[in-house]
Amino acid sequence: MKKLSFIVLAAALLSGAAAFAQGPQVKISNGTLEGTIDSTGVHSFKGIPYAKPPVGDLRWKEPQPAANWSGVLKADHFGNNAMQKNVFGDMNFRSSGMSEDCLYLNVWTPAKSSTAKLPVLVYFYGGGFVAGDGSESRYDGESLAQRGIVTVTINYRLGIFGFMAHPELTKESPNHASGNYGLLDQNAALVWVKKNIAAFGGDPNKITIAGESAGSFSVCAQMLSPLSRNLIAGAIGESGGISKLATLADGENNGLAFAKKIGAKSLDDLRALTAAQLLDSAAKPGYGRFGEVVDGYFFPKQPADILEAGEQAHVPLLAGWNSTEVPYQMITYGDAPTPENYVKKIKTFYPNNTDEILKLYPGSTQDEVIKSATELGSARFITYGTWKWEELSAKTGGQPVYSYIFSRPRPAMVASMGNARAGLAGGVVKGGANDAPSKMPPPYPGAVHSAEIEYALGNLGGNKVYNWGPDDYKVSATMEAYFANFIKTGNPNGKGLPQWPANKGSITQYININVNTVAQPADDRPRYLLLDQIANKK
Repeated sequence: MKKLSFIVLAAALLSGAAAFAQGPQVKISNGTLEGTIDSTGVHSFKGIPYAKPPVGDLRWKEPQPAANWSGVLKADHFGNNAMQKNVFGDMNFRSSGMSEDCLYLNVWTPAKSSTAKLPVLVYFYGGGFVAGDGSESRYDGESLAQRGIVTVTINYRLGIFGFMAHPELTKESPNHASGNYGLLDQNAALVWVKKNIAAFGGDPNKITIAGESAGSFSVCAQMLSPLSRNLIAGAIGESGGISKLATLADGENNGLAFAKKIGAKSLDDLRALTAAQLLDSAAKPGYGRFGEVVDGYFFPKQPADILEAGEQAHVPLLAGWNSTEVPYQMITYGDAPTPENYVKKIKTFYPNNTDEILKLYPGSTQDEVIKSATELGSARFITYGTWKWEELSAKTGGQPVYSYIFSRPRPAMVASMGNARAGLAGGVVKGGANDAPSKMPPPYPGAVHSAEIEYALGNLGGNKVYNWGPDDYKVSATMEAYFANFIKTGNPNGKGLPQWPANKGSITQYININVNTVAQPADDRPRYLLLDQIANKK
């Protein structure tokens, strides 16, 4: 009897140990997933396939639904990152490696039940549509999950794999379109989330999309596309908006030119190449850059035309940019930032509007040149397109637009690490025709491109490069709270936060996010109206 009791007890202990070792499980449309429990109690499921691997005959095709599986799929590690070169020094992946087989997503959820119906965030990474991955620690979803939000990051195809158009591709497509595969991947991920997120405790009718840089362009694109605009309840854009896109014909010609340069006579020849061969060929100077096109399917017409017609998703929008997206050298190039050199550059960029630009972006002293060149360079790079998206959304979207400027500079580095995305940061720069090589003045102080990501998503601790202090954590708590409130309610305001005014009809007010976060009037509006006038001249 004693022996039997011991056996029963041992079996019970072993069973308990096995149960303890087992991670949380959810059943989705394709099968059962087993995730992990983070130290905060958040359940995470990583490396979930949301589409079939886009390899072989599926290279350059619309994403296909993921295959079902039997048994339990371990979702305890990130999937592969998309094919890409090491373009940006500040990207650090936790992926399983690089591969064309890259269509995976990750879910962090605080829910312990599928009936929780929590709000959902789907985040698109940045990287110029040539780099990036959903495994980066700065995009980690654990912090927002602790605030009651089911958080999702996704991977999508990049570069030549994600955006090459070609006449043969257009012909074989059931949608008579080609290119935009990376954007179609994002749409497929949204469809997957809509279908499956309830299993993780998420509300499929409460999906907000967000992203930074190319990720912000992606948010705008999904908001405008007839394929996605009915899938979302809100949108967050960080430094990126609309731009004028190439036509499908232009994209096809670009694809033909690339194929000719590498000696590929047909689509079969292109598909016969290895992923590494394609990546290396596309990276050669002068071999073409592959971008979004008006394909008649994902984009039925130009983004601005969709917004002007009010045909976008009519959902609340929270969007903005950083105070110093790029340094002044984006305008002055190798020349010293003197008033004389600045005027020459403005005449080159705006020969028909020199006086108007100089009035709104003055440069009578070196300090004024540095400030104005930073602001004008940032507008040319990304803030004008973001403003245009916000402005037209406020005009035709019928929903509030919450606009921000993020101006908290990063602290000093703990250890040296290059940040290619931040651009030039002063130092020795070769002079122009009238300038001997010299040490240029430092950049205008502020927040550079991509600096807000860790603050907004509560992930300062995951970045060991910078010496974050109490003020940084204060700014992060404020910005993450704004984001969390917006994801939950469509309004960023909440208890203990400075009031963030909404824009309707046009962009007249911002919130300036810094140690002392304050609302301010959009005094730069005349600048953007002038740039808009110049951009729309026939």
